[in-house]
Amino acid sequence: MRILLVNTSERIGGAAVAAGRLVEALKNNGVKTKLLVRDKQTDHIDVVPLNHSWQLLWKFVWERIVIWRANRFKKHHLFAVDIANTGTDITTLPEFKQADIVHLHWINQGMLSLKNIEKILASGKPVVWTLHDMWPFTGICHYAGNCINYRTACNRCPILYGGGAKKDLSYRTFRRKKELYTGRRIAFAACSRWLEGCAKSSALLTGQTIVSIPNAINTNLFKPHKKQEARLKCELPTEGKLLLFGSVKITDERKGAKYLIEACHLLAEQHPELTEQLGVIVLGNYSRQLEPLLPFKVYSMDFIIEERRLAEVYNAADIFVLPSLEDNLPNTIMEAMACGVPCVSFHTGGIPEMIDHLHNGYVARYRSSEDLAEGIYWLLTDPEYDTISEQASRKAVSSYAESVVAKRYIELYNKVSGRRV
Repeated sequence: MRILLVNTSERIGGAAVAAGRLVEALKNNGVKTKLLVRDKQTDHIDVVPLNHSWQLLWKFVWERIVIWRANRFKKHHLFAVDIANTGTDITTLPEFKQADIVHLHWINQGMLSLKNIEKILASGKPVVWTLHDMWPFTGICHYAGNCINYRTACNRCPILYGGGAKKDLSYRTFRRKKELYTGRRIAFAACSRWLEGCAKSSALLTGQTIVSIPNAINTNLFKPHKKQEARLKCELPTEGKLLLFGSVKITDERKGAKYLIEACHLLAEQHPELTEQLGVIVLGNYSRQLEPLLPFKVYSMDFIIEERRLAEVYNAADIFVLPSLEDNLPNTIMEAMACGVPCVSFHTGGIPEMIDHLHNGYVARYRSSEDLAEGIYWLLTDPEYDTISEQASRKAVSSYAESVVAKRYIELYNKVSGRRV
């Protein structure tokens, strides 16, 4: 069985990381795989890039121009939506022709258009589509927030400037997707039970196969190490407590840096001793922007692609905090837990499925800086920290290890291809 995975990027973004890890997990379980990407960042032999040319850049720009025009020429949420009006026909590629199953992941920003997806479905090859966000079953958004229009029909999109019109871009794209999916059989794999439930409530996916399969992680790489050694390797202080906050782009409002800042100021006010005892590692692009905003010593690090180095950073920390406002099944929480680092996060998306409240971490009330601060302080001071740490690592191994996730995907591949399991 040959599987072709398709994702816009090889390494940038959570979906890219998840797709790459699934390639390795499947290979380790005897499945032949290739990963087709628009943007290749490594020399990995199993990753096949599209031929780079000015056309790829123009496709990305053209989609933004159409969205910008529909957005009344405003930059408001310009990159929060996609319409897939342009992309690349991959059905002519040898990797596509050789594949028994095509497995789509995050294919936006000029990778595949709806017309390209239609050609893939028309090829007759079984298609699996992993849901890393809501876009495949909404009109144009990746996260719908409080909007539930996708359950019936998208229109008057609240993300568009001015709230959109009755037959706006979301309405037209929703209708196009409806035409695309009607009569086609696609197996959708949501990374969390939360996203699975959202997908099942969407008018676009009525009658489609929808299951929940989490992302995979290499628990032989992301595992607990001696904290002091990890801190020395990362050139971090060996004394005191360290809180870690990380994201590809620290300034992304969806990742909730605002709430981390507020929680840290509350901690400094309520527990002034922490100003000398606690440091904050900020990992990601634009990390230095948080330095003057936090009341604790900040150790800024740029975004890290190399996973062995990333595992060292996690092991250097005592707790990981991710106050996301919208998220599916964050790789960062999975990575931290696998390294035995308890997490604090808001009750949103698939996060409550990962963190078992007061058992292996802390799930704070949504958008509550006060409760976020409470969770941070609890983990920093709880005498049972070692047990909590051990439970976090155990949860990651039992739920997200490569062998566990690969087995579930192989079962799904066998099902869609008509093979006996």
